[in-house]
Amino acid sequence: MASHVVFKRAAFRILLLGAPLLTLGTAAEAADPLVKACSKTDEFVIGFSQANNAEPYRQHVNDELTAAAKAVPNFKLQIADGAGNVNTQTSQVDNFITQKVDLLLISPFEAAPLTPAVQRAMKAGIPVIELDRKTVGEPGKDYTAFIGGDNYKIALTAGKYTATKLLPSGGQVAVLEGLPSSTPAVERLNGFKAGVKENPKIEVVAEQAADWLPDKAQTAFAAMIQAHPDIKMVYASNDMMAAGARLAAKGAGKEGQIKIIGTDGLPGPAGGIRAVAEGEWAATFTYPTGAKEAIAMAKSILLDCATKVEPVVTVETTAITSENARSLMGK
Repeated sequence: MASHVVFKRAAFRILLLGAPLLTLGTAAEAADPLVKACSKTDEFVIGFSQANNAEPYRQHVNDELTAAAKAVPNFKLQIADGAGNVNTQTSQVDNFITQKVDLLLISPFEAAPLTPAVQRAMKAGIPVIELDRKTVGEPGKDYTAFIGGDNYKIALTAGKYTATKLLPSGGQVAVLEGLPSSTPAVERLNGFKAGVKENPKIEVVAEQAADWLPDKAQTAFAAMIQAHPDIKMVYASNDMMAAGARLAAKGAGKEGQIKIIGTDGLPGPAGGIRAVAEGEWAATFTYPTGAKEAIAMAKSILLDCATKVEPVVTVETTAITSENARSLMGK
């Protein structure tokens, strides 16, 4: 019994003596920067793997990203066009890894097929910031960070706008979905359907994927109108498909009778802001590019030697309606 008490006292003294050493050891272990080579004076190459330059929204991202990077003398931005092909985009990411770029930006055309390429970049010590679209995995763990809008929330807002403003008396609506294997398409579809549930008199009678493309949207919506002639409104998951839906409505002799909502809120003559301002569509919801936020995060990692960054940065949307569209044109 006595020997047991002596042992406990000895162990307690060891713990007391050891505790300061453990504390000092913990304090001395400063977190490592996210990259081995960071500096305020060196030059850095940032590779951006874009999903598909042919989409107007993608070109808008490229333009804003180029302008934001140009404002940082240390940065050289290289943009590679995935051309809507996962094999092409995978090859381009591997090329960036071989070149040993200092940071990788990517908008994956599809989530699952691009995941291994992102994993290879991370394994090579290259920070990866995903823009707008995600690969499979957890931001902050499987890739450095995700920057983009809250697709579900944007579509949810569009759904609620439909339920309360566009069709308060209810009616039949349709949905044109983006590429189903991309994360925004699924999130926007689910968000809109949840939003219109606020009005039990609204019925979603048709939903179909048009892969973000206007010609596919036109064909799909023409078939929807034929099958459901009482459709009063269509929600398109991007502005290009909204433009296709308008052509289908026009072809069916129902231009102006079917309300249209797009997503992206693109500027320019072919963009959604002009379409709303001129009364072609009821509304569109902006999807900010996140370009400024991405370059700011790159500065934090490469110039300021950040040891951690926010794993998810959400950029806010703006509802473009007849009330504000004209004032936003040209901005």
